[in-house]
Amino acid sequence: MKPFRKHVAIAIDGGGILGTIVCRALAHLEEHMGQPSAELFRVAAGTSTGSIISGGIACGLTAARLTELYASLGPVVFRKSLRTFFWPLTRYMYPIEPLRQMLDTYYGGAKLGDLWERTPRHDVVISAFDLTTNHTCFIKPWKPQYADWPLSTAVAASCSVPTFFPPIDGQYVDGGVGSYSNPCYLAAYEISFYLSWDPRETTLISLGTGRNPHTIKKGDADRYRAWHWIGPILTAFQQSADDQQVHLVDTFFKDLDFRRFQLDLREPHVMDDASCIPQLLAYGDELWNKMLNDEVDPILEMKAGQVDAQP
Repeated sequence: MKPFRKHVAIAIDGGGILGTIVCRALAHLEEHMGQPSAELFRVAAGTSTGSIISGGIACGLTAARLTELYASLGPVVFRKSLRTFFWPLTRYMYPIEPLRQMLDTYYGGAKLGDLWERTPRHDVVISAFDLTTNHTCFIKPWKPQYADWPLSTAVAASCSVPTFFPPIDGQYVDGGVGSYSNPCYLAAYEISFYLSWDPRETTLISLGTGRNPHTIKKGDADRYRAWHWIGPILTAFQQSADDQQVHLVDTFFKDLDFRRFQLDLREPHVMDDASCIPQLLAYGDELWNKMLNDEVDPILEMKAGQVDAQP
């Protein structure tokens, strides 16, 4: 693995229980570097499940501790009940309170402003979508309007996937509703324009939570009814938005040591299936091997003309 530069930041995608993959990979990184993630990364950006991990890093939780969090969080937060049985007749599948309570316990009741006042200082960028203003909020510890927010509230807002959880305070939902399920551009912008880190002295690690395999074959869409298009369109939007963020960083922050790591899952996984944690831990080992061998995501290596979809 190439050495890190003087400053190191991390950006972590959304993906529900698939965040277990990232926790496992970071546990290997901590063992390899001999340092906890809180010492390695002074800036952490996260959306949805990525905000859980980013908040944990800023609070000083080790990756092993975060892996424990996911192992205990999954069965409690995604517990099946009559509400899930009757969904979509219900407004949402899971109550948000178990998640908020567990986050409060692991975060020690920290407020966002505490992260900025501590020594050493940690910056966190958490994305959530505000339904009342129809725009993405970038929740940070140094912004006065968020300083008194409990960290657990900001993270819960970023995790509140519509139909899975209710909105936070009646207005905030998952940050991935906008264009920032992959927050690598948010991290690059933060360290360059707000923290004034020299990009020539900065490494940005971007970690994905796995791509589900493509299941649509040529000709399948010819038989689609209107409702069949919902899943493919949402999937296409998210993947295109994720790739767009990678291209933005690679295009506008060329002096940055930017490393995007992602892996292709061999079987489909959904964000609320806690029974698949053993498989996700194995995927975490694979993601770590990519990091160790500097096997960046192919999207970073694409050049104009090499791919048909490239403009």
